[in-house]
Amino acid sequence: MAIRQAEDRLPSWQAMDSGRLLLLAAVGMLVVAALARTAASGHVVSPSTAIAFGSAIAVGELLRLGLPGGREAAPIATAAALAYALLMRVGHTSGQVPRVAALQVIAVTAVGMTVGAMPHIAAGRPAGVTGMATRLVAVACVAFAFRPIAGAELISGRKHWWVAFAVMAVLVAGGWLVEATIGALIRADDLHARFSVALWDEMRLQLPLGAAVGVSAIMITFAAEVMGLAELAVFMGPLLVTQVAFRRYSGIRATYLQTVRALARVTEVGGYVESGHSRRVSRLAVAVGRELGLAETDLLDLEYAALMHDIGQLSLPDPIPGGATVLVSLQDQRRIAELGAEVISKAGVLDRVAELVRCQSWPYRGHDPEPPVGSRIIRAANAFDDLVGGSTDRDRSAAALERLRLDTAVEYDPGVIEALTEVAGKRLASRLE
Repeated sequence: MAIRQAEDRLPSWQAMDSGRLLLLAAVGMLVVAALARTAASGHVVSPSTAIAFGSAIAVGELLRLGLPGGREAAPIATAAALAYALLMRVGHTSGQVPRVAALQVIAVTAVGMTVGAMPHIAAGRPAGVTGMATRLVAVACVAFAFRPIAGAELISGRKHWWVAFAVMAVLVAGGWLVEATIGALIRADDLHARFSVALWDEMRLQLPLGAAVGVSAIMITFAAEVMGLAELAVFMGPLLVTQVAFRRYSGIRATYLQTVRALARVTEVGGYVESGHSRRVSRLAVAVGRELGLAETDLLDLEYAALMHDIGQLSLPDPIPGGATVLVSLQDQRRIAELGAEVISKAGVLDRVAELVRCQSWPYRGHDPEPPVGSRIIRAANAFDDLVGGSTDRDRSAAALERLRLDTAVEYDPGVIEALTEVAGKRLASRLE
């Protein structure tokens, strides 16, 4: 216990994985170099422009939002930072492209992000250092690629605006891809997921918001030639509306999950299943699905279905001893699954979840059509927890896995059982509770 308490008191940086530490170290050195270079130059190019964009970045970082899966995004801050990296001219009177160095862009972005994160820290919320570092790397890539050519006639000439637009679009897409790749690397390490699946999930989720941010950044850059710095306030409005829409979506998703978890508790409170059964099956099913490489949308449906897989037991006149559906007849299993699916389908928005629950009683072989992979996972995870429960006895777990493995000829998917064996062997017993 003393050792455990000492570990709990480790500084936060020691609790980070090596990937995050490497990212933060690299970004830290980059920021120090940018601040030192800007300070050594003795002046800031176009200070009013730097202050305006730095302020917009700070406001955007203050208004950052949470995305599904524990992600964070700061669309306003990212758009302002990218626009500053791509800046051409400001106002009618500026005939020359501001000779802003890439390191100054990084310095202004870093200061703006830090100022915007201060209120979060003061309120006791996470600083979001990893997210800020990821966004800063993306902005730095765009700045290092564009600032050296910003004064070229082919780019800065007003007659060749389409060339500048094409270059900006390519660079913004590249910056978005860099941010998505770094986020996928960190997420794959955190969740022990396949990188290819994590990258696809990250790109799919970030694409709508990334497109809005990229288009806004390019529009801000071109509008600055006509409207000056006032265009910052004008073009932040649409991004703010988009951000509100994403915040509502995240809130609806969180409400769904809370509702599902509350509904899943009904079977436990009513004494139909053991306490914690639904939660354990859900965590185990999601871990198996991730081991099999399921996409994040499929994992979310799998989590919902696994939490409510026993809701049909409420129709039984007498509870099954211990709630172990693996010990009852196939006819009773199908009845429970059908009734549970019927209850879930009444919501009108969880049809895919209802289908997973309905098909969980189907055997792997001998049924036409075959059950979806999510249903096969729930069937195996439920049987494993019915046999093991909350026990941390490794021999009992091994015996349960061996029993399931013997039934792979008909009842269980061999691939799912192998993934279940891998997951059960890697996870600590406390993680299964």
